[in-house]
Amino acid sequence: MSDNKAGTTHFGYQQVPTGDKARKVGEVFSSVAGNYDLMNDLMSMGIHRLWKRFAIDLADVRPGDSVLDVAGGTGDLTAAFVKAVGGTGRVVLADINNAMLSAGRDRLADRGVCEQQAQFVQANAECLPFEARSFNCITIAFGLRNVTDKAAALASMYSCLKPGGRLLVLEFSKPLSPGLSKLYDQYSFKVLPLLGRLVARDESAYRYLAESIRMHPDQDTLKAMMETAGFERCQVYNLTGGVVAVHRGYRLA
Repeated sequence: MSDNKAGTTHFGYQQVPTGDKARKVGEVFSSVAGNYDLMNDLMSMGIHRLWKRFAIDLADVRPGDSVLDVAGGTGDLTAAFVKAVGGTGRVVLADINNAMLSAGRDRLADRGVCEQQAQFVQANAECLPFEARSFNCITIAFGLRNVTDKAAALASMYSCLKPGGRLLVLEFSKPLSPGLSKLYDQYSFKVLPLLGRLVARDESAYRYLAESIRMHPDQDTLKAMMETAGFERCQVYNLTGGVVAVHRGYRLA
């Protein structure tokens, strides 16, 4: 499911020129960066921390590993990986949005993570500026759905992995039951924009969030996209009834 570079693509439910999507997504995240962590806690009632913990455990990062946290935002995964790799490892937080990157740097400093322990790189997931085969593990948490060309991003992340390395994609997905799906729709399109208006002073950003989730590939489609990009032994782990899923795939050669 790649986007048409010559024409239009989706921004939530809107169709926009393909070249405009990154800018429009950037405007959303520049607007919400200051309240990003608070809104995550409110929207998920804190459950996002459990989802991230599950993905971190699946990543199985070891001392001395090199880890890339793509679309790393305010650094929840990065902080855990810094502890896991120890003084002999390397952790890079990459994000396309400068406001989010700055928020992540500040947030990690508050947690006692210094810039000698984690690097910060402004980068587009579709064309990551790192040497081929340079990371043991790459993660992208709640970021892939905002990428214009998801197939290009998966290919770029595959290129950056060492043989034996793994990619973990933590993302909103498709609820497994019709009843849960109906409740989730009601919550997404009524509660989330209201929270956005009251807390972040940006209702439209959280309406886009709900719409972008619906436009994101479902579990099986994303798994197939990863396999097309070259990943092997791909597995899908559904969390909270499929509201969120973790996809894990390996570069074996």
